[in-house]
Amino acid sequence: MARLPRLTVPGYPHHIIQRGNNRQAIFASNADYEVVLGLLDEHARKHQVALHAYVLMSNHFHLLATPQSDDGVPKLMQAVGRSYVRYFNQRHARTGTLWEGRYRSTLIQAERYLLACMVYIDLNPVRAGMVADPADYPWSSHAHYVGKRPDKLVTPHPLYWELGNTPFAREVAYQQLVRSGLSSAQQKALTDSAIRGWALGEQDYVQDLQRRTERRVSKGRAGRPPLLGPLAD
Repeated sequence: MARLPRLTVPGYPHHIIQRGNNRQAIFASNADYEVVLGLLDEHARKHQVALHAYVLMSNHFHLLATPQSDDGVPKLMQAVGRSYVRYFNQRHARTGTLWEGRYRSTLIQAERYLLACMVYIDLNPVRAGMVADPADYPWSSHAHYVGKRPDKLVTPHPLYWELGNTPFAREVAYQQLVRSGLSSAQQKALTDSAIRGWALGEQDYVQDLQRRTERRVSKGRAGRPPLLGPLAD
């Protein structure tokens, strides 16, 4: 069966996953992480993609981003992927592919799932047993959102600004969302939507998306996956 083209629509948040080939490591030193962050910063600006959240894991990375154009995300990922493979192979004296095929991505309904997706991204290192507190992991945007360090790569989404009237109030509110965590069903919904390429949102959202693209955006009837407790109606 032919693969669906990736779903990309300007002005909507996209959850993106890029994995290493056969789950192999894509970072071998701190310098490698820094190179990817630099490439993301350079090409996100060049292709007008706002990066709301990210985490670089040992064998994959996640991004939460909103492009301003139809080809913003594809151009960003192509530029970062090609440049990093050239760098990585040269630095570590290797040849061949680094990535597990093409990146995976989908759109998420901001009002219901953007903050949940940020929490999901932040908790990746905790779920992997790498740290107990996401603030202790140096290769994610979490520290920026809880006031630990500024991160020029990050463009907060308007929904983050709505968490409080002051920086401190927003940081505390967001930290509480992260501490509340996600259920296994929430984690699965966020992972599966990105891997399979189906839009994550309620029926009206999915129907609106379908009017904006010829590409099929859902496998079946639009549902309503579980939410973070504090965000539920």
